[in-house]
Amino acid sequence: MHPAPSVIVFTTLSGLGLGLLFWLGIDPDPNRGWVGFTFFLIAFALTVGGLLASTFHLGHPERALKAFSQWRSSWLSREAWAAAAALTLMGLYAFFLIILGIHIPPLGWLGALACLATVGTTSMIYTQLKTVPRWHHWSTPALFFSLALGGGALLAGKISMAIFLIAVAGGVQAYWFWQGDQRFSDAGSDIGSATGLGSRGKVRAFEPPHTGTNYLLNEFVYVVGRKHGDKLRLISLGLMAVLPLLILLTNPHHLMAILAVLSHLTGVVVARWLFFAQAEHVVGLYYGKR
Repeated sequence: MHPAPSVIVFTTLSGLGLGLLFWLGIDPDPNRGWVGFTFFLIAFALTVGGLLASTFHLGHPERALKAFSQWRSSWLSREAWAAAAALTLMGLYAFFLIILGIHIPPLGWLGALACLATVGTTSMIYTQLKTVPRWHHWSTPALFFSLALGGGALLAGKISMAIFLIAVAGGVQAYWFWQGDQRFSDAGSDIGSATGLGSRGKVRAFEPPHTGTNYLLNEFVYVVGRKHGDKLRLISLGLMAVLPLLILLTNPHHLMAILAVLSHLTGVVVARWLFFAQAEHVVGLYYGKR
C-alpha cells in the first residue's frame, strides 16, 4: 500500500494522544493546576492533530463530516463517533478537574474507555480488510493497543507501566513484522484465484493490464526491497522499544525521559511507514507484483 504521510501522522499521533488520555482518565490522584493542564494540552494536541491529519488523505476533505453517517457499516464512521465521544468526555473531565478543581473519577473512566474504543475502531479499519492479508489478523489490534498504552504511559510518566508495556509493544511489533511475511501466501491467493481461472490449470499473465501506471498501482501496489525492509524493521524496533527501555531502566529522569519519548515516537513513525509500505494488496496479482 502507498504509505501516505497523512495516514502515518494520523495513526502515530492519535494513538499516542489517546493512550495519554487513557492514563490521565484513570489516574486516582491526577495532577492539577499548570502541570495537569500541560498534560491534557499535550494529549489533546496529539489526538486532535492526528485526527485532522487523517482528513488530508481524503479526496474531498470538506466532506469529512459525512463519515458520521455510515456508523452501521463502516469502521471509519465508528471511529469518528468514538473519537468524538472520547474528546467530549475527556474535555469535560479536564474542565472539571483543571478549571473547577473537581475530580470526577467515573467521568474519567468513561473517557478512558472511549479512548480505548477509538484505538480499537482505528485498528479495525485495517484489520477488516481480507484483501490485505498482512493486516487481516488479530495481531493488528494488539499492535495498536500496545503502542497506544505503552506510549501513553511513557508520556504520562508512569515509568513501571511504560517499561512493561513498551516491552510488550516491541514484542508484538516484532511478531507482526516477521509472522506477517507469511500471511499473503497462507491466504492462498494467486493470479488463478484472482482471475477465477485457476480451475482450468496454471494461470500466468500474458501482458500487464496497462502499459503505464494507474490509480491502483499508485495506491495499492508499493514494493519495498527485502534488504531495506529488514533494515528499517530493526531501526524501528531499536528506536521504539530498545533505546527507550534502556533509558527507563538506567536513567528515567527529565531530559533522558524526553529523549526516550522522542526515540519511541520516531520508532513508531518508521514502523507505521512499514505498516503501509509492506501491506500486500491482492490487486497486485493482476500486475505480477505479488
